[in-house]
Amino acid sequence: MSSDSSQTGEPDHPYASWSHVEAFLASHRATTLRLNGARTPRVDYVVRETGDIALHLQLGPRQRVPRSPLPLVQVEEIAHEGIRMARLRLTRRQLQRDFHDLLNAVADRVVAHDRTPEQAFNETVRAWSALLESPSALRPERRIGLLGELVVMNSVAGTHGWETAATAWRGTEHEEHDFGLPGLDVEVKSTASEQRVHAIHGLDQLTPTPGRPLWLASIQFTRGGAAGRTLSQAVGAVRSRIAEEAPSSLARFERRITALGWSPDVLDDERWALRSAPLVLRSDSRLPRLDRSVLDSLAPGIRALVAIDSYRIDVTNLPPTPDPPEALQAFRIP
Repeated sequence: MSSDSSQTGEPDHPYASWSHVEAFLASHRATTLRLNGARTPRVDYVVRETGDIALHLQLGPRQRVPRSPLPLVQVEEIAHEGIRMARLRLTRRQLQRDFHDLLNAVADRVVAHDRTPEQAFNETVRAWSALLESPSALRPERRIGLLGELVVMNSVAGTHGWETAATAWRGTEHEEHDFGLPGLDVEVKSTASEQRVHAIHGLDQLTPTPGRPLWLASIQFTRGGAAGRTLSQAVGAVRSRIAEEAPSSLARFERRITALGWSPDVLDDERWALRSAPLVLRSDSRLPRLDRSVLDSLAPGIRALVAIDSYRIDVTNLPPTPDPPEALQAFRIP
């Protein structure tokens, strides 16, 4: 492992580029980016060899360490090179890309607007909390989910064409399954973790509709670096293909991605690649799942008191089902 320390000059608007940070994370190298140049107070963006990121803010003699109201963000006092500093760090690495943006926002308030660490952190949290109250915001796990559905749509289009692929995608419709194809249904589950652990919502999501086989597509993503694709690029590619080959379906596609909370105006520089070949499984007795028979086996008085809104399954070590549908055999990010 190697360590790198770089200093900027004296920037008017401090900002650590995610592509720069991601390169260090991918190579397991450490670096310290001096966002305030050689000036004081020091504002250091830190990447550790362990794959964690943090912001170190120099504290004045009478300045307090900020208190974090966010359970996933910890703020603690440290001594670094003889300097009293506040360290902002994350407790859940899956949200690292979004935490990176928060760190930049805090740093900008300290350097460009002369706020104390406590003021900068509190103001940033209040501003972000107000934004996140919007019910239409596309959360990180939903971005991954949407990308997975676009991967499946792209595969379906390869065999059925874009009109069928766009029509088959149920998107925000309140249906149990993500795709309704001629003769079969498809449920898509996506993750950015190393294990294929998926959240299943309700007892019907993995239950086939009578007379229609149901297939589960488990898709794993990883940070793609310069070779990866952003969600915006994938949406743009799908939109272009629909506009060219199935223009009558374009308005419907636009309504669905907008209803999901996706917007072309939101900064999107997070690049993804397929971590592994997607796993395609038929929803049958070999697939771990719960269905309504679990509740039906209970006494009537007890059954009325039990509700299963969601549960998790781990399909990491399951072999793929032989001979999957042709529409589920050509996966790639659009």
